[in-house]
Amino acid sequence: MAPLPAALGGDATLLTAWRIDAERFAASWDSGLGAERFGGRWNPKGLRVVYCSLDPATCLVEVAVHRGFEVLDTQPHVLTALQLSPAAVHLVSPEAVPNPAWLQAGWPSAGQQRWGGELLMAHGALVLPSVVSRASWNLLFAPDHLPAPARAGLRLLAQQRLVVDPRLNPPAA
Repeated sequence: MAPLPAALGGDATLLTAWRIDAERFAASWDSGLGAERFGGRWNPKGLRVVYCSLDPATCLVEVAVHRGFEVLDTQPHVLTALQLSPAAVHLVSPEAVPNPAWLQAGWPSAGQQRWGGELLMAHGALVLPSVVSRASWNLLFAPDHLPAPARAGLRLLAQQRLVVDPRLNPPAA
């Protein structure tokens, strides 16, 4: 279960984030090796970055837009919950993004990857608007650039087998 927000009795001192990995990569949830190898929306190749969402539903659609519900339905995946101190996170509002097109679906530009990479190297962790779910937020962190207190506070809360409703991958009509 997702932790309750502070207004409903949850812990306001910690930030919970979610990510989905193929089961074989579950143990390396905090490595950022995939983003380092291929680059991402907010990082160039060569920069280790862990992509997460601030709620599990956004996490699911963020992964589905890249892998598809067919893969999530037929291959084992793990849902990971992690915590990080909110003091370690730099909030990026939609207005702070230099090019509004970067918040639209599509391939990232070199400028977008460079800008995001520079922010990640400066701050270690960012919260940015989700491109897939415009009312949601994603958390990204660069493990090699997290300040020491933030790295010490980063912790795995839980990992569980991802359960995807089969109706998201219906048979052909």
